[in-house]
Amino acid sequence: MEKGTFKKENIFIGTGINLGIANKSFNAGVNPEIGYSITKWMDAGIALNLNYFSQNPSDYSTIKYQNLSYGAGSFIRIWPVNFFHIQVQPEFNWINSTQKNMSNSSTLKYHYSAGSLLVGIGYGSHFIGNRYSYVTLMMDVLQDRNSPYRDQYNDPVPVFKAGFGMYLKPSRK
Repeated sequence: MEKGTFKKENIFIGTGINLGIANKSFNAGVNPEIGYSITKWMDAGIALNLNYFSQNPSDYSTIKYQNLSYGAGSFIRIWPVNFFHIQVQPEFNWINSTQKNMSNSSTLKYHYSAGSLLVGIGYGSHFIGNRYSYVTLMMDVLQDRNSPYRDQYNDPVPVFKAGFGMYLKPSRK
């Protein structure tokens, strides 16, 4: 890869699929992305997201939560070796939340927004000019109570992402 030269074969598109499971909670979503391999070891781009989160009542709360969030952000994926990566993904999300009290059937609906900063490590394959795939474990490291990646007690919910994609102009090597 020549330094300082824009190459069409370094542009990629793909998607990430995330899944989070914790004590009586569930999170699933999709994250389409477009990016550019800046170097052999670093990718950057933008990503959209659509997430669903639910949390059932517990011994400490009779509230059932259901959130649908959507947002956008950027990402950096660093590949110190071809099979291991570190990912940082700041996002801004808009959330529609329904909270149902299971003891008296009352329901409240909220609309709000929040920032999040997903940070994680993962395993994958990275072939510039051809294809990529990965599995990543991420956590939201911000303390924003409204984040779609935190539970009703403001504890972070682990997020597992599996992603795959292809480069727009495959290399002919």
